[in-house]
Amino acid sequence: MKKVTLFITFLIGFVLSAQDKKAYQLFDKKGKKTTYAKLLKDTEKAQVVLFGEYHNNSVVHWLQLELTKDLAEKKPLVLGAEMIESDNQKQLNQYLNGEINQKQLDTTARLWPNFKTDYKPLVDFAKAKKLPFIATNIPRRYASMVSKKGFEALETLTAEEKSWIAPLPMAYDENLPGYVNMMKMMGDHASPNMPKAQASKDATMAYFIQKNLKPDSIFIHYNGTYHSDNFEGIYWYLKNALPNLPIITIATIEQKDLEKIMPEEYNKADYILVIDEDVTKTH
Repeated sequence: MKKVTLFITFLIGFVLSAQDKKAYQLFDKKGKKTTYAKLLKDTEKAQVVLFGEYHNNSVVHWLQLELTKDLAEKKPLVLGAEMIESDNQKQLNQYLNGEINQKQLDTTARLWPNFKTDYKPLVDFAKAKKLPFIATNIPRRYASMVSKKGFEALETLTAEEKSWIAPLPMAYDENLPGYVNMMKMMGDHASPNMPKAQASKDATMAYFIQKNLKPDSIFIHYNGTYHSDNFEGIYWYLKNALPNLPIITIATIEQKDLEKIMPEEYNKADYILVIDEDVTKTH
């Protein structure tokens, strides 16, 4: 009878598990399943959290907000995002300080099409909690200049314009795998300046993160996962400047199977967020 009871208990557990629909699963860098509680505990110890996202994934935006709320209960925070360009910091500060409303922010700053659904909740959380929110990305027009003419094009900027980018000359390693792979993906359309444009974004985001670090605080940064995957991009620039800076990286991938990740995904980040590929896209 005891064996029968145990079997029935196991069977019920199996059925319930099969019926349980999950939207995401976290893995560590070695490809082992882990938990949100472990992620939260580790990010509490960091000074910078690079949360790599897919820009149109509803679950990743929800989890970014949840992690931000939970960390705010543990430590003082500074927030920052790729999705707002550095020359719009004034308008962002005006909104955070209640000097302009959302409509005025929409008309005076260059906001992404999915700002209201995906990033406004983060900005509004910073506003409610009186937290700094840093516009970290290089203005797109300057990255475009680099894409066409290389880093040298940035030397033509005015002093004010240079204040919106990482200091010149920007460090650059063309042999970093991320930049090498970018060239490969572009094939015949590849130009040596294309990864330099990517690097100008990475360098500028890292610069504004570094510039706004505060003692005993956590800077949580939201960026496209490619900008921090494989401990490159923003991470590489931060470590170049501050080798001992405690950083936790989170990478995002989408796939059908939430039970395991392929070996090629190992070491993509300290934590790898796997989201069901059927999850609703925001735009």
